Amino acid sequence: MKKCVFAGTFDPFTVGHADTVSKALRIFDEVIVAVAENRSKQCHFSLSDRLGMVAAVYEGEPRVRVLSWQGAIVDLLEKEQTPFYVRGVRNTVDFEYENADFYASRKLNGDFVPIYFPAEQALLHVSSTIVRNSIAYGKPYEEYVPKAVYDYIQRGSHV
Repeated sequence: MKKCVFAGTFDPFTVGHADTVSKALRIFDEVIVAVAENRSKQCHFSLSDRLGMVAAVYEGEPRVRVLSWQGAIVDLLEKEQTPFYVRGVRNTVDFEYENADFYASRKLNGDFVPIYFPAEQALLHVSSTIVRNSIAYGKPYEEYVPKAVYDYIQRGSHV
């Protein structure tokens, strides 16, 4: 079975993230969505909420497994016994960041294989930041997140 890891803080999970998972599912039998507990980032949503949002999106999709992760991505890849690390890229800034991460990760694990999926043109402007800002200023954000994420946020007192 071929599987890959797609990791991020997903604060919150957007339609761009969902598009990346969808593309990965066309190649892999299993996609592990690792919700990062990143100590260097101050997240708007709790780890529990971020996990809940992603799990809600993939409820009923057995090929997607959602978990939390704290640590180096190469350690998660080793634990999951896969070299494949999926990333979505919107622009050259994303690509440069991912490429630098690739070289650092390759030094830690020579089997590390990054797979970059370019964002669809209609999603180039979508980011977790734009969602958080829209929420903070009371602006519409429904088009930027999967319906399950929107419903999750609307049900709770997460905002």
